[in-house]
Amino acid sequence: MNGVLTLATAGRVLRQLSHDPRSIALMLVAPSLLVGLFAWLFSDQEGVFDQFGGPILALFPFIVMFLITSITTLRERRSGTLERLMTTPIAKPDFIVGYALAFGLMATLQAVITVSFAVWVCGLDVEGPLWQLGLVAVVDAILGSALGLLASAFARTEFQAVQFMPLIVFPQIILGGLFMPREDMPEALYQISKVLPLSYAIDTINAVTAGDEGWDVFGPLLVVVAFAVGALILASLTLRRRTP
Repeated sequence: MNGVLTLATAGRVLRQLSHDPRSIALMLVAPSLLVGLFAWLFSDQEGVFDQFGGPILALFPFIVMFLITSITTLRERRSGTLERLMTTPIAKPDFIVGYALAFGLMATLQAVITVSFAVWVCGLDVEGPLWQLGLVAVVDAILGSALGLLASAFARTEFQAVQFMPLIVFPQIILGGLFMPREDMPEALYQISKVLPLSYAIDTINAVTAGDEGWDVFGPLLVVVAFAVGALILASLTLRRRTP
């Protein structure tokens, strides 16, 4: 992997995004709007937003970054840009890591905006340090980007990328612990939830909002990081040089 080519790829992706204000708005504004809508929905029910607001911060950035990354990567392939890039000295890891860096930067901006909005506008009660909440949101958004890159390797059109959501995203939402504690699920579903990365992201957010420290926070967070790195490695290995 060449660091210069990786950074050049990241710069090219960021320049492309700068010409797509709708995608920028979707990444940076949409999660905050969804969090605000959720807070408004339960504004008359004391404690509901404090209970579910944290996991929602893990959920919305994950979904948005999955969609944006998978669709953007497929757009590169469908337009022929990927094939042209692959005729240059750039390697597959340079392409994948460059995309991850670019969307990681966007994920950081997204996390700062979303966490700030949830805490200072919507009134989310957080016992732990806010920087930990922001860190989890960043890692979770990067996980969505990594899975989006992986999904794009198996899809041929943007519509097919969206079709991966019921396979990759929805089971994690249902079994991640948002609707009920994972320990209360039927045993088979609980075991499945243990191999889904969003479960650990929600565990980490719940630990931060509850004021837990140490391994209770960083243990599940490291699991999310490991899933993200694994998805990036698989995306690099499965990236096709030619569009079918």
